[in-house]
Amino acid sequence: MTVNVLIVDDSAFMRNALTTMLGSDPEIKVIGTARDGVEAVEKTALLKPDIVTMDVEMPRMDGLEALRLIMDKTPVPVVMVSSLTTEGAHVTLDALDHGAVDFIPKNLSELSINIVKIKALLIDKVKQIAKSGMARRARRSAAASRPAGKPRVLSALSTGARRVNVVAIGTSTGGPRAIQAIIPCLPKDFPVPIVIAQHMPPNFTKPFAERLNQLSQIAVKEAEEGEPIKPGVVLVAPGRGHMRMSRPRGLETVVNISENREEFIYRPSVDYLMQSIAECFPGRALGVILTGMGNDGVKGLTALKQTGGRIFAQNEETCVVYGMPRAVVDAGIADKVLAIEEMAGEIINAV
Repeated sequence: MTVNVLIVDDSAFMRNALTTMLGSDPEIKVIGTARDGVEAVEKTALLKPDIVTMDVEMPRMDGLEALRLIMDKTPVPVVMVSSLTTEGAHVTLDALDHGAVDFIPKNLSELSINIVKIKALLIDKVKQIAKSGMARRARRSAAASRPAGKPRVLSALSTGARRVNVVAIGTSTGGPRAIQAIIPCLPKDFPVPIVIAQHMPPNFTKPFAERLNQLSQIAVKEAEEGEPIKPGVVLVAPGRGHMRMSRPRGLETVVNISENREEFIYRPSVDYLMQSIAECFPGRALGVILTGMGNDGVKGLTALKQTGGRIFAQNEETCVVYGMPRAVVDAGIADKVLAIEEMAGEIINAV
């Protein structure tokens, strides 16, 4: 299978760099480039690529407007190429809300220094997304990105003694949309803490947590070093490092952020978080694994399962990339495999 790619960027340097990197893989073919959003819309309709990489800031028509038109007229998987600034994070999150499936950090200072690492990540991301039945999912994503009413907030069940004392969620590619299908559906009085590891750059996790907080009745914030976890509060792992739970002061469980865990490829690591959850809440934790590339989370969730915890995995049909959930399902440790639309209700039932 050859993946046909359209590259959209107003910078000739970036167009050439992306073309060279992607074209180095025999399974990828760059079938065209565009200099702005107007050309992007025209060439997407004409060339019918399998995937589009889309710059955000461009003349005539920016990437966000081009994305809206593409998803409305000729839906196709779109990966945004965004700056690593806080402003870039807000625009990228808007793009994900409007149907983009993922984003590539645009960091020119690191392009020459870490070009081998960046190239490998870019190629892997493009191939994984294109090979995941994304044409069908792009159409569904386009439909889902159109304005809709507020999510229906579900009611928490009163179960007496807690069956689960914490919910831990791990995700990557497609995660922001998946998480937004869960957290805003939870009631304000959700009875246990929730912690999230979403693969994201440092400047992205705080805006993501703030956006999620605005959409939700339950409180959401980026986690801080030494912060205790609390019922009814969602803590998002900061992208600058890896998050784990510990109990240095008796019974109070607090957050620790480590920036020097080189053994974990993805940041923030789902494995690192889930391993600590298994240690702090043996037999009393719910691990949730959502859409994403690779297998981050399977080791940590295996440890959680071995202590008697429960595990929910997102199903293939509703994943952007069925990598991380597949690894958990294939390992035989998932208690339930659920469509993303069912996840919030099942989480509430579990606590």
